Amino acid sequence: MSSEVKVKTTCPYCGVGCGVEATLADGEIIAVSGDKDHPANFGRLCVKGSALHETSGLQGRLLHPFVEGQQTDWETALETVAEKLSNIRDTYGADAIAFYLSGQLLTEDYYVANKLAKGFIGTGNVDTNSRLCMSSAVAGYKRAFGADAVPCSYEDLEHSDLIVLTGSNAAWTHPVLYRRIVEAKRNNPKLKIVVIDPRRTASCDIADLHLPIAPGADNFVFQGLLAYLVSEEAIDREYIDLYTEGFDQAIVEAASLGVELVAQKAGLTIDALTMFFRWYADTEKTVTFYSQGINQSATGTDKCNAIINCHLATGRIGKVGAGPFSITGQPNAMGGREVGGLANMLAAHMDYNEDNTATVSRFWNTQNISSKPGLKAVDLFDAVAEGKIKAIWIMGTNPAVSMPNADRVKAALEKCDTVIVSDCVALTDTTATANILLPACDWGEKSGTVTNSERRISRQRRILLAPGQARPDWWIMSQVAQKMGFTQAFDYSSSRDIFVEHAALSGFENDGSRLFNIERLSELSEKEYDTLTPIQWPVTQHSPQGTERLFCDNRFYTASGKAQFTLSTPRLPLQLKSSTFPFILNTGRIRDQWHTMTRTARASRLLEHIGQPFVTIHPNTAKANDLVDGDLVRVSTHLGSIDVILMTDTGMAPTALFAPIHWSSQYASNARVDALVQPRTDPVSGQPEFKCTPAAIEKIETAQWAIILSRNPIDCSSFTFWNRTPAASADCHVYEVALAENVNWQQFITDKRLSENGPAQAYEHFCDATHSDERFICYSDHQLELVIYSHSNKQSLPSPTWLQSLVEMSRVGESYWSMLAGDAYLQRAGGRRICSCFKVGRDSIVEAIEGGAESVEHLGQQLLCGTNCGSCIPELSALLTLHKKIEAA
Repeated sequence: MSSEVKVKTTCPYCGVGCGVEATLADGEIIAVSGDKDHPANFGRLCVKGSALHETSGLQGRLLHPFVEGQQTDWETALETVAEKLSNIRDTYGADAIAFYLSGQLLTEDYYVANKLAKGFIGTGNVDTNSRLCMSSAVAGYKRAFGADAVPCSYEDLEHSDLIVLTGSNAAWTHPVLYRRIVEAKRNNPKLKIVVIDPRRTASCDIADLHLPIAPGADNFVFQGLLAYLVSEEAIDREYIDLYTEGFDQAIVEAASLGVELVAQKAGLTIDALTMFFRWYADTEKTVTFYSQGINQSATGTDKCNAIINCHLATGRIGKVGAGPFSITGQPNAMGGREVGGLANMLAAHMDYNEDNTATVSRFWNTQNISSKPGLKAVDLFDAVAEGKIKAIWIMGTNPAVSMPNADRVKAALEKCDTVIVSDCVALTDTTATANILLPACDWGEKSGTVTNSERRISRQRRILLAPGQARPDWWIMSQVAQKMGFTQAFDYSSSRDIFVEHAALSGFENDGSRLFNIERLSELSEKEYDTLTPIQWPVTQHSPQGTERLFCDNRFYTASGKAQFTLSTPRLPLQLKSSTFPFILNTGRIRDQWHTMTRTARASRLLEHIGQPFVTIHPNTAKANDLVDGDLVRVSTHLGSIDVILMTDTGMAPTALFAPIHWSSQYASNARVDALVQPRTDPVSGQPEFKCTPAAIEKIETAQWAIILSRNPIDCSSFTFWNRTPAASADCHVYEVALAENVNWQQFITDKRLSENGPAQAYEHFCDATHSDERFICYSDHQLELVIYSHSNKQSLPSPTWLQSLVEMSRVGESYWSMLAGDAYLQRAGGRRICSCFKVGRDSIVEAIEGGAESVEHLGQQLLCGTNCGSCIPELSALLTLHKKIEAA
């Protein structure tokens, strides 16, 4: 029996930055758990993190370089990239080259990309998908504090007496932090939770007050709050006078926003709004916890500053249990910003100006440095579409799915002269457009650092050997740089070499005017770097152990050294509803998925909670439009349409729709939701407005539904709708499909399946033509090859979870009649999956409740649900409440 090795590393999902302990045996990761010593999570881990070992296989990996569709070796690929970039720079200028990076890159990768592009090629066109989720928060902090600086620590959540969750469904998007809030509430009876969100989300499970505001009305609420604080004399006048500027100007704009007007603009009751204002005024220890719902707006920066204004007015910053706390969406969005990963930044949190450009130029010893900001993401891809950018290097992200107006982005990439994509995944919507594909390392194969939402730098350690020809991103770029003639500047032998250079730059010619400074880490040896424990920046000679909380000394990094109030006029979104588009489409994340599913879709259990692309709508609105749960519907905007499954949700406003961002062309027929979103951006941050798009919805008529298990991918082009889920226990695929008219499945098997993959030895068939009920079991050597169940009623089909369980059957020929006749067919594996950690379905939970379970704790004792990551607890609570209502009726 081989010995097991445990390695401490960091989770690659959201910005919480959880520590992970991976168990390795025989060269494979066999288990993953939370690191009990990591201060971000203390052993907690969400279901996505807990499934990391299930996503580390070679399924779908890019393992070799490709040039124009032909596999090649590294030498050829690197020479080709270097030659292409050099020729384009010489012919069209450096600005004809762009880099588009990802918050999933390590800081060391980011640093090399920024240095190569801005320092040596000379282009400022370096942006990142963090532009889509964090840039308004960055711009807000810089306007207020003079620096991109999150002032709080996670511990502040546990010391607060009021937590305002606004634009954040933390229960699903940041579940480990949400559990910390839940425990803080349990330990502190005084703690109140306010959720400000157009939807009633899972995070409302612990809310003392939910404010279901009109889409985009956040600025009215927080400017109204500022006016209320002044009118109630609940401001800290001494703090304002000593440490801030601009208060009198800011309050002039807010003064007209009385409670009645704000309630009207925000669609709230006066009583509910007044209650929130009163709680805020009375509570010294207040944390405002905000994320994409605030940032992803054409007025996102103003919204962030409206939040910060309220904290400055009350002096609630730099204190335990208080502060404006923006929560990052990606694992290393902050690390990317530290090294200049945004187009409007240079490096080490330095903006573009003459002095900073000279400083960085001296440090890098280069004369080619870019002297002006580059194009932000939306403008960057517009420049690609217009032919101004001739080459773009995309790393670790999928803009053909995630950018607004995604169809235009994809078309732009398809006609671009040179598209270089570094990725660990072979087939995405973006890699399909690439001229050059470069195989990068995946999570478990990388070594470097990431920085989480509380400024904490953590090590991500290599666990596995890189398969095939996969290489670290920093190595790929360094090799290209050397082939372009920049030899000495990119002569790195390890990620440690890059990190210490990055740390040294942060302290270079830093006289204290720059907050970001980790110079104390610039002399780490390889061993010290490898054993580096999590630490919050700044890390300097004066704070060698890091800095838990910023601005405790009331010193800011503006020209005057004082924090700045920001004046803005609140306004609702410009994209108004119309008779053609009577709904407002909101987009976002779901609990168990991540971005465009290139990693999470490898773990089938992460698709058991919600396995199909969907749109949610209020049940009354659905009824008024002759729609029911499970219908196939088309959601349209003026840019296009998607086809998804309808789900009703009483937490929705009557004219609202919500659809997730995750499904790509690899996993669904037509569900790329960001193709519907207009690229309207914030004028300060450049962040797009993803939360408020006018839309319409209509039913797509279906004659037949089917669920298919296949050992090989199948051609789905003849189906009206399809989505695909990889099976858990073998290299199989599960398809859920809809058809406009009945299909001849026997002909389908012959034409689409057996003719391409060889005939199965046998297949068994059941047919009830009255209901279009057909069932096919195809097998060879008692092993399933293809299984099809079809029916006119979608609810009569087996669940994907049950269908996947058939793969494990060892003797199909002896049990196929049981499958066809319906004995096993009726087994639904406990119903729709609620708890992904312990695979507990809705039916099992309801049965336990009916058997006497009266609380979430009782359900956990019986079924284990809710006892690991806790992200299913809001749904468990909802089922308990529903059962009580049914009993009362």
